[in-house]
Amino acid sequence: MDSFGWLSILPPLLAIFLAIKTKHVYLSLGIGIWLGWTIVAQGNPLAGLIRSVDSVIHVFQDADNTRVIIFSALIGAIITFSQYSGGMTGFVDWVTRRGIVRSPRSAQLLAWFLGFIIFIESSICVLVSGAVSRPIFDRLKISREKLSYILDSTSAPKCIIVPFNAWGAFVIGLLASQGVESPVRVLVSSMPFNFYALFALALVLIVVLTQKDIGPMREAERRVREENKLLRDGAEPLIADEVVMLPAKPGVPLRPVNMILPVGVMVGVMPIALFITGQGNLMEGSGSVSVLWSVLAGLFAGAVAYRLQGLMKTKEITDIFMKGVGGLVPLASLMILAFAIGDTCEALGTGPFVAQAAKATLPSGLIPAVVFAISCFIAFSTGTSWGTFAIMIPIAVPMIKIIGLHPGLIVAAVLGGGVFGDHCSPISDTTIIASMAAATDHIDHVRTQLPYAFTAAGLSLIFFLLFGYLV
Repeated sequence: MDSFGWLSILPPLLAIFLAIKTKHVYLSLGIGIWLGWTIVAQGNPLAGLIRSVDSVIHVFQDADNTRVIIFSALIGAIITFSQYSGGMTGFVDWVTRRGIVRSPRSAQLLAWFLGFIIFIESSICVLVSGAVSRPIFDRLKISREKLSYILDSTSAPKCIIVPFNAWGAFVIGLLASQGVESPVRVLVSSMPFNFYALFALALVLIVVLTQKDIGPMREAERRVREENKLLRDGAEPLIADEVVMLPAKPGVPLRPVNMILPVGVMVGVMPIALFITGQGNLMEGSGSVSVLWSVLAGLFAGAVAYRLQGLMKTKEITDIFMKGVGGLVPLASLMILAFAIGDTCEALGTGPFVAQAAKATLPSGLIPAVVFAISCFIAFSTGTSWGTFAIMIPIAVPMIKIIGLHPGLIVAAVLGGGVFGDHCSPISDTTIIASMAAATDHIDHVRTQLPYAFTAAGLSLIFFLLFGYLV
């Protein structure tokens, strides 16, 4: 791999800066991709443009990328199915009648609880919790930004704390490749030290219980309460209005089961698919394959149920399916650009450069905090936690052996930093899916979430400094 030095960090940083500053996320990512390939092309802007287009097309050569894009679009059909069948309205009415959700606090607790208990896969967690919670949040006048924050803060942080999933399998594989004798034991020993994930999960629960908001989130909540606006003026949600606002078919009975069935099948098929794709080992299953098959199974179950009930004819089912998928085109486009800028960073060697640049002589007590900070920066710049793990674990594990550091603490620093970027980077697929599931503007989600994420990261840095000298 060619080394482009400090130039390698410019494209992702420029894309993130422009996205947050201008709120034109598609254009910002496109400029970042173009700058990256222009650097690769030795400063030739035309060659950079040609290679940028090629990089976008190249996204589909990766089967996992393609599956993520497809299942994200198919979620639109799950939403339109449950709305047009009357299932979503029926579910909301059922929840409110039974007193399960009677206030904004209880609605947010429901979203947090659903996100926390679904630990098999981060995307499924976000999608299911979003589908169930969004109509309730809308009815109780809670901002879409608050929902996307809750969804995002209970996905990646929780998946790395309860690693009985593809996340755990991936990390164990990386540790084993570095010659770690008991990778499972090392991963388990890192869990109490994964301060960022623990603080992120605790912070969102505190926010829900106290109903106290900070920064842009406070303004978003005020807007909904006082102006009755779920989104700010000019916001561009990642899901089209015709999907979010699709009314129930006139005359259909409002049965909660017509929402619960497709969503329940989707959740239930996930561990089965992981077991099959992992050839009997749940932790070695393919997350992207399993999510795709889970969504397809949910759609099939819903379509069969609606047809048997006489709610829709076959043509109606097909039309509603296409309406849902079409409404998620903005999300699919953003996913493609996010994957493309990730490939651009890989070609530039952004992650290895940042890691190697900080690999200087440091007091051993400072190393956990420095490893955490570097992992945060790499993950935020590249938008990938797993990519950060792949870059940093081969650097961190030898340091454990040579310097005599606590294995669990150092691994936790890598994992926590990687989760930080996956949690709040505007080019992270998990962050994008959280914006989609909440039907909010993507940059509004990032802006309102960052103060909370930085708070958790700041506390984590302090704890890594303290434990660096204590253990």
